[in-house]
Amino acid sequence: MGLSVALNTARTSLLASSNQIAATARNVAGANDPGYSRKIATLIPGTGGATVTITRASDAALYARTLSASSDAARSEAVLDGLTQLAQTVGDPSDPTSPAARLSRFQAALQSMANQPDKPALARDAVEAAKALAGSLREAAEAIHASRAEADKGIADSVSRLNDLLGRFDAANSAVTRAVSNNADASDALDDRDRILTAISQEIGVTAVARANGDVALYTDGGVTLFDRGPRAVGFAPTSAFAAGTKGSAVIIDGVAVTGAASPMPLASGRIAGLAALRDQTAVTYEAQLDALAGGLIDAFAETDAVPPLGAPKAGLFTAGGSATLPAASAAGRTGLASTIAVNAAVDPDRNGDLALLRSGGMNGTDYADPAAGGDAAYTGRLRGLVSALGQTRSLDPALDLGTASDLPSLAAASAGWLEAQRKDASASASYQKTLLTRANEALSNVVGVNGDDETALALQLERSYSASAKIIAVIDDLLKAFLDSVR
Repeated sequence: MGLSVALNTARTSLLASSNQIAATARNVAGANDPGYSRKIATLIPGTGGATVTITRASDAALYARTLSASSDAARSEAVLDGLTQLAQTVGDPSDPTSPAARLSRFQAALQSMANQPDKPALARDAVEAAKALAGSLREAAEAIHASRAEADKGIADSVSRLNDLLGRFDAANSAVTRAVSNNADASDALDDRDRILTAISQEIGVTAVARANGDVALYTDGGVTLFDRGPRAVGFAPTSAFAAGTKGSAVIIDGVAVTGAASPMPLASGRIAGLAALRDQTAVTYEAQLDALAGGLIDAFAETDAVPPLGAPKAGLFTAGGSATLPAASAAGRTGLASTIAVNAAVDPDRNGDLALLRSGGMNGTDYADPAAGGDAAYTGRLRGLVSALGQTRSLDPALDLGTASDLPSLAAASAGWLEAQRKDASASASYQKTLLTRANEALSNVVGVNGDDETALALQLERSYSASAKIIAVIDDLLKAFLDSVR
């Protein structure tokens, strides 16, 4: 081998070792970055020596599973946070301020009054218990409206973040395609793009499809195009205020609704999907249960006309916003009753009402009084009928998810139990999805992550190779000097 050939070989080896050491140094520096993938310096033999190509460790299947786990975990966490807040605000049957506890207290007060109808103090207790019950239903309805409003705001924030992330993803994707087209090192650009994609997966369920030149297209888990050579517009119109029956706006991607009952391609995972499910399904169902309870109370205490020609029954102790008209029996007619139920002013002493009307009836005029009551202060017939009406079995809308029939106390307890069951299910799901995400991240890290000890050992090996190449160059330099000296 000639000295010039040996020199060129040693120089090529020195350069290759230098590039490999640089890659190792990058790995050591990124060892603590969860979004960093290990860089691999590969020697490629060629004319005149070997060259170094930088690639990065990757596993497409594991990464796709991590994205899916990230979306599922974000959805479960969003639902759990909303249900936890709602449960804390509304309470459970053991909470004395919950509707179920207030109903039990009212039932007991009404029974006590029925046992001693001539005691004004017991009548006042019964009316005060009724006011507390109506108040707890209104407060629960307001808590639901606040929860839906917060979920709606969360959706708006997620949509804003998603649009920002898609813009950043566009820039990162362009950097990757340029690097790949120019045969340059695209590994850092790929890391940046994956970090952004991981953040996108937390907001919305996403699938990435690789294409030529390192390009990637993104689709929602429902199949709507999210990114294809450019980001698609994600739109959402926040709702200014929520009340009974208010429907929140749908999230629109590329002109397609991806949330709501009318969505042809609905989201299945991601924070947006979780918040939409809380706002449009769970909270709405729970409010419908409270509306059914409020409607049952109004019906149970309704007064009937006792003097011909008979008029229509009217609201008695409990009214819908003070109206004497009974709500329609349809689900639409019951919407909003929990947020408007109130005690009839005619029997409320704080509004110059007469407590005796609870015993005798007639809150809608003398025609609606119980004919058997007369002026008897010890009359118990109407009160015992009201106690019995509270325990009467009533049909329920199956959509309430509480069966098809129930009495009012059981309905109140079942509704609170339903909410707690939803929260427990959400907690178990969130815990499972969080564990699954942790395992997926660990599996991916084992494949693409950096082991500091391995990188240090490799660096030492490369340094020895670098030193050997440098010594060869030094020896060749000495030989060339000796040769030149001999010919002078």
